[in-house]
Amino acid sequence: MNRALRLIRRRAISSIPVLLIVIVLTFLLLESASGDAVDAYLLSIGGGDAVVAQSLRQAYGLDQSMLARLWLYVSSLAKLDLGWSVAFDRPVLDLILERLPNTLLLMGSSTALSFGFGSALGILAGAKPESLRDRALSTLSLVLYAIPSFWLGLVLSIIFAVQLRWLPTSGIETIASGKTGLVRAADIAAHLVLPVAALALIYMALFLRVMRAGMAEVWRLDFVLFARSKGLSRSRIVLRHVARNALLPLVTMLGLQSAAMLGGSVVIESIFAIPGFGRLAQEAVSGRDAPLLMGIIVISAVLVICVNLVIDIVYAALDPRVGASESGG
Repeated sequence: MNRALRLIRRRAISSIPVLLIVIVLTFLLLESASGDAVDAYLLSIGGGDAVVAQSLRQAYGLDQSMLARLWLYVSSLAKLDLGWSVAFDRPVLDLILERLPNTLLLMGSSTALSFGFGSALGILAGAKPESLRDRALSTLSLVLYAIPSFWLGLVLSIIFAVQLRWLPTSGIETIASGKTGLVRAADIAAHLVLPVAALALIYMALFLRVMRAGMAEVWRLDFVLFARSKGLSRSRIVLRHVARNALLPLVTMLGLQSAAMLGGSVVIESIFAIPGFGRLAQEAVSGRDAPLLMGIIVISAVLVICVNLVIDIVYAALDPRVGASESGG
């Protein structure tokens, strides 16, 4: 426990400069874009004179210098204040907390499904390298990984929602259904089947290939040869020796793919009309809502940092040498 706490402390301290760099770079990039949320708002209502535009910019602090607004934003962020959305006329934090659970549910379900099935199929493929089963699973993973997620989502929606009518076409749950408890949970699960499948199949193929490649490397190590010379069964060697050591690079890949999974959810949420983090980002971009977009990027960076922190702890648990080196450094 003490080793885990030291690891968490070191990772948390090292994440602060990373988060600051993300904030500053994102702020500068948004500043370099033409127009702002006031321009988008006036365009949406049919225009307005210069006096109205100036008063709106003063109300939202857009008339200050870039450095002044950057300092004000960082100071507010330290107090967990993400600013005010110009497009929605609501606090940014409220909007994010309203949409974030849907994205976390989509990402969590997709990650669990892709990691579980990908590692299991990778073990099946790597248990007998160069066998017919290995070649078939490797080919399947290559095909799935080559398919764009948006195309796969559209195909699944057309087949299972439009033609067969087995599953809902869009949304996170039935609107104004009044369902509660287990009935509502079943309704949400039915709505998540297609988007989770579209997002998970792509990453399942990646995890399968990484697990299979890791097992192929472990098979050639000395301790595996020693276990085989002792007369241990092949299934015991695969599960207790080869798969466990091949799991380490897969755990690392899981942390690296967390940001890509978050980005992939943006596309899937747009296809299946899920009111999540991704669609909120799309609306922020179309409305030139810089405070909202800044808040989305900051929370996304925090999510990725937290996921990688969890991955570091799991990695240290699987390989005690990692945790020992971290705590002793």
